[in-house]
Amino acid sequence: MKRISVLLVEDHNVVREGLRALLRAEEDIEVVGEARNGREAVQLTGKLLPDVVVMDIAMPLLNGVEATRQILRIVPATRVLVLSAHSEDEYVEQVLEAGAAGYLLKQTAANVLVKAIREAHAGHRFFSPSISKRLSDLRQKSIGRVGRPRKGAARLTSREVEVLQLIAEGMANKETAAELGISIKTVEKHRQHLMSKLGIHDTAGLTRYAISAGIIETGGPITIE
Repeated sequence: MKRISVLLVEDHNVVREGLRALLRAEEDIEVVGEARNGREAVQLTGKLLPDVVVMDIAMPLLNGVEATRQILRIVPATRVLVLSAHSEDEYVEQVLEAGAAGYLLKQTAANVLVKAIREAHAGHRFFSPSISKRLSDLRQKSIGRVGRPRKGAARLTSREVEVLQLIAEGMANKETAAELGISIKTVEKHRQHLMSKLGIHDTAGLTRYAISAGIIETGGPITIE
């Protein structure tokens, strides 16, 4: 029997160790790797090609929503299950738009996570009961939004979201350039574009926006082109 290969993505060591111990007890599941942030998750997925990625949302360097989007872009066959402490509708909506196969709350019972992994691997979607109940409401909210940004959202490219998160985490242009593998001039251009699009004129303002948009903390939605 081929086991379901799983990549764990969680920045808290204790939580990650608990998940690893839980999944190792299952005969049909194999933990093939672990990542501490979204950027590591994208890199390891491309290398290990796991069947399922169990992904946290709030992580340094690259948040779980953008990491999910990038993972599914480079390895479409991989299924991503988001496991988060956040239950707000905005997070659920962002995750669904990114292409995740499911959304589970961290207080979910252990047996539910195991079932979700098996369901995702089988090509099905899976959600915590409380999340599932709200999905119909989210679909109704989405009616009429096709072709236009959501209220209060800014249209940022995937790279701009990455740069914005690193700026909000306090990285200087040189550090951001090194982290993303681009030039300092390119980082400066992205910063200028962000300020222009968002109507913000300083780093503090960008940081506040990143928090309100849910990129580094809880908050409202952000639309990605």
